[in-house]
Amino acid sequence: MEIDIIGDIHGCLEEFRALTLKLGYSWDDGAPVHPQGRILGFVGDLTDRGPLSLEVIEIVYELSVVRQTSLYCPGNHCNKLYRFLQGNNVQIAHGLETTVAEYEALSTRGQKKIQKKFIELYENAPLYHITDNGNLIIAHAGIRQDYIGKHNNKVKTFVLYGDITGAKHSNGMPVRRDWAQNYQGEPWIIYGHTPVPEARKVNHTYNIDTGCVFGGKLTALRYPEMELVDVPSTMPFVPDKFRTSFD
Repeated sequence: MEIDIIGDIHGCLEEFRALTLKLGYSWDDGAPVHPQGRILGFVGDLTDRGPLSLEVIEIVYELSVVRQTSLYCPGNHCNKLYRFLQGNNVQIAHGLETTVAEYEALSTRGQKKIQKKFIELYENAPLYHITDNGNLIIAHAGIRQDYIGKHNNKVKTFVLYGDITGAKHSNGMPVRRDWAQNYQGEPWIIYGHTPVPEARKVNHTYNIDTGCVFGGKLTALRYPEMELVDVPSTMPFVPDKFRTSFD
């Protein structure tokens, strides 16, 4: 399997397009296609905070649901948007407000169309992907070794939110344990969720969320080459959104 796994996009369509072009994909028919048949993987959090969340949804829907040529798994922002589009009472904050503003600017017909697409995309996606004969796992916030193959509520919370303690840092970000330090498995786990200044390799794990929506970079990991490719963000730099210490 040859796959290019992309970190949290968060509505940054311009950077997503630039990164796929750098990876050798062509957009001749409106969605990225690789001439050698490589496919894209997505660690989730397609939407929120960035400027063009709904267009990102359209493209990933086309690749994952219509063409079935990409691997998408949802992030916590995807989960919240899914609940919002189902009519659940969710807090319109922490980035969701930007996606909701885009959604509310659409006609009723446009809203129904994107609602149907995203719900189908979300419901067709596994909580996490185990692929390449078990050698590669794509999970939004990662997955603990003893959780691999399980899908209960505890596993779902971990995969969507990370190894949270319940406490918060002074900037409001949740305190998360560094689960990757304890991972001793052979399969590669590729994840995002926690913005880091540079893609972070620990044991057989890679965090590829390099905070594009906070002015960092959008990063892809080419598998099986394990080569990192990135493009700079066009968004304003917000340094306190990046995790630099893992003590």
